[in-house]
Amino acid sequence: MLKIENLSAEIDGKQILKGLTLSVAAGEVHAIMGPNGAGKSTLSYVLGGRPGYEVTGGSVEFMGQDLLELDPHERAAAGLFLGFQYPVEIPGVSNVQFLREALNSQRKERGEEPVSGGEFLKLAKEKAALLRLDMDMLKRHVNVGFSGGEKKRSEMVQMGILGPQFAVLDETDSGLDIDALRVVGEGINAIMRAPDKGVLLITHYQRLLDYVKPDKVSILADGRIVQTGGPELALRLEEEGYDVVMADA
Repeated sequence: MLKIENLSAEIDGKQILKGLTLSVAAGEVHAIMGPNGAGKSTLSYVLGGRPGYEVTGGSVEFMGQDLLELDPHERAAAGLFLGFQYPVEIPGVSNVQFLREALNSQRKERGEEPVSGGEFLKLAKEKAALLRLDMDMLKRHVNVGFSGGEKKRSEMVQMGILGPQFAVLDETDSGLDIDALRVVGEGINAIMRAPDKGVLLITHYQRLLDYVKPDKVSILADGRIVQTGGPELALRLEEEGYDVVMADA
């Protein structure tokens, strides 16, 4: 579903990714863990097409397409969703307005008919209930005045509404308390656990993986994947730390 081969990338002339190779199959949740500065967020930004990140080598194939040849909006329409570590605020734009425009923009790119106002509200209520987010929150400006947990739950509602084939989630557990963590984890499972979908889940800690059970876990360090294993690898990292585990890699 997602195949990354020898990917190198830099920002402001500084090399961050240094020949990263990784693949995620359909139906798979693949967790990426690693120390600060390893390149985890850079990987998510490169996949999403964020400006300023220059790919200097390698390739990324997404569902049979050359992902790096697509503009960010084309990647989204092709089924790629990027969840941010720090969701941005958009004053003056309501969540409902933003999400309906985003959904219909993607549908237009795929040659599909737009969703009517009634259909959209039904869909939004369904996904908001899944993440235990009051519909009144979706009438407010995007993320303005939201707590950290509300921003992350709102972003998961966005993912549910857009219905991507593949989600790259960058530290979705950041800023979540215990209850919000469970709700977000359950939401990811409900929205993305399917034979034809995939998830690249970037996290520092085991705690989110207690709810979103990964099929594989990889350690990213110094711009490369240095070790890949099963869920037990995340447990070992939690117990022993990166230095010990990577010394054995």
